[in-house]
Amino acid sequence: MLDALTVAIGVAALALAAWCGHAAWRDQPTKDWHFIGMAVVTVLVLAQLVVGLVRLAQGGKPDEGAVIFVAYLIGAFAAVPAAGMLSLTERTKWGSVTVAAGAVVLAVLEVRLYDIWGTTGA
Repeated sequence: MLDALTVAIGVAALALAAWCGHAAWRDQPTKDWHFIGMAVVTVLVLAQLVVGLVRLAQGGKPDEGAVIFVAYLIGAFAAVPAAGMLSLTERTKWGSVTVAAGAVVLAVLEVRLYDIWGTTGA
């Protein structure tokens, strides 16, 4: 699909996970700065969603099928915002843990998206 964007999202997601994990370790809830970080990661994933859908529309064929590819794109797009919303309801360190976990899930989804697209989908 777009390897550089996939790697950038994975790295950004792991950085967000480390940042929120550090906040949890210090017994801090998510703060405004964390939400800015979540927004940056979400914008990157939105760009990936658009690129993925455009590649499909242009005739790209993921190795494991278009339906599962789109499902993973949507899941990746929803992972961090969903964790962010949950962290708003839990204004303790566990809110930070939730965002860190959501960011790790996003990083894993990125690896899976890379596998689903494969080399023949280019």
